[in-house]
Amino acid sequence: MTGTAFLASLIATGRLHGIGIGSTLAEVDRALPHRRVDVVGEDGASLRRDYGFVEVYFNPGDEWVASGGSFELHRLAGAPGQAARWAAGTGVAFTRYTAWADVRAALSRIPQTPALTLTDQGGFREYRAEASGVSVLVVDDAEEERGAHAGHGDVWSVSLWRRRSGPAGASTRMILRHHTWSPPRLP
Repeated sequence: MTGTAFLASLIATGRLHGIGIGSTLAEVDRALPHRRVDVVGEDGASLRRDYGFVEVYFNPGDEWVASGGSFELHRLAGAPGQAARWAAGTGVAFTRYTAWADVRAALSRIPQTPALTLTDQGGFREYRAEASGVSVLVVDDAEEERGAHAGHGDVWSVSLWRRRSGPAGASTRMILRHHTWSPPRLP
C-alpha cells in the first residue's frame, strides 16, 4: 500500500493497522512490532513510544491506553531509511515527501470521508477531521522548497487526538506540532 492511500484511510477512520485512540499497549505492540524507544514521564503518568517518524502516546489506568499519536512525515526527507524500515514491517511504503494534493486525491476515492475544516497555523495549514479525530499539518510557506525537509504543499505531520463527549465540537487535542510535545499530566 502507498503512504498516501494509508494516510487517506487514517484520516477517514482515525485508525492505523486496526489501532487508534483507546487501544491498549498490548494491542499497539501486536500491530506495530517495530524497534522503538520508550520514554516514560518523570512521574510515570505518561508513556511515549517513538518508532522514528511515528509516535504513539499512552496514559495509564487499569492498563496503558493510547491517547494520541503522530506521523512526523517531515522527518522522512532527511532520513528516508525510516520509511524503508516501516515498509518492511507494515507493507506501507512512504516516499521522502508526501504531497497533500496526493493525499486529497486518495481521500476522494474513499466513501463517506469526514468533512475537513481548514485553519491557518502560521506557516502551516491545518486540515482537521472532527469525525475521526485526525489533524493534518501542511507546509504553507511558498518559499519552502523540498530538500532536507518537506516543502510547500507537503504534509508535515498527521496527528491523532482524543475526542471527548460534550458540547458539539468539544475535544481534547493531542496534536503534535513540529518536533516537541509533552503528554498532559493526569490529575
